[in-house]
Amino acid sequence: MAEFSGGSPAVLAGANMIEAAQRCVVQVRSGGRGIGAGVVWRPDGLVLTNHHVVAGGRRNTTVALRDGRTFDADVVKSSRSLDLALIRLDEALDLPSAPVGDSDALRVGELVYAIGHPWGRVGAVSAGIVSGVGELRGRDSAGGSAARYVRSDVTLAPGNSGGPLLNAGGEVIAINAMVFGSMALSIPSNTAGAWVGSERRPRLGIAVLPVELPASQREQAGTSGLVVAGVENGGAADRSGLMVGDVLLSIADEPLEAAETLVETLARAGDVVTFRLMRGGRIVVMEVRLAESGRAA
Repeated sequence: MAEFSGGSPAVLAGANMIEAAQRCVVQVRSGGRGIGAGVVWRPDGLVLTNHHVVAGGRRNTTVALRDGRTFDADVVKSSRSLDLALIRLDEALDLPSAPVGDSDALRVGELVYAIGHPWGRVGAVSAGIVSGVGELRGRDSAGGSAARYVRSDVTLAPGNSGGPLLNAGGEVIAINAMVFGSMALSIPSNTAGAWVGSERRPRLGIAVLPVELPASQREQAGTSGLVVAGVENGGAADRSGLMVGDVLLSIADEPLEAAETLVETLARAGDVVTFRLMRGGRIVVMEVRLAESGRAA
């Protein structure tokens, strides 16, 4: 008779992976609001969470670690449009940080895990599968525009916001944000990583608005784009010849249906980006040499 060993090697490896990941997940309380989650992004005390977790409490944020230690924290920066916030723990060093995976490599059907504090249950874990990666368009999006999310059927509840979505290897591949219908929506790790590292990110110097293209232009240009509503004098766009009224169709071969896509792609860009745009009913391809700034777009 086989001796009971407490689980197969694969099961034990999965449990060990979850335990290691739980040490990287923190509780975030801000401005008297309920408890959210966050993930230690760097061991020197940088924690990534959602904007809506810390909104309204920039000067009154505390973070509790898995080991019971509590730290005051400052909001380094926050983005309402991406629903991301970066906070720094005071005098925290050598924290257990989470390995970050490549969200672009995710595939539909892949197993994922969410860790957070739903309804006050510290470090609770739920599992599911990826149902989609890309843009979501709906009535709740501002102006009907699209935003990028990992969609899965993991269970999210109050207290999960800001916690990590992990792949089967224990890597953070998204930051859990919200529930949309029956789907859990999480911000891809590549978007989050680009935003965290974008203190000096490329800047175009333009204002844009989403626009639906007329039926007569859709065959060659697609259904939508971003119309240039303003150009900063002397900025990168101005120097390269972008004009008010140009409709940006793609950047670096990435379709532009939402301003968030423009911001995300710029954050990963090098010195030069290529736009495909429509001007006066004609398709134009234009290279833009970017300046660097603390702001994007």
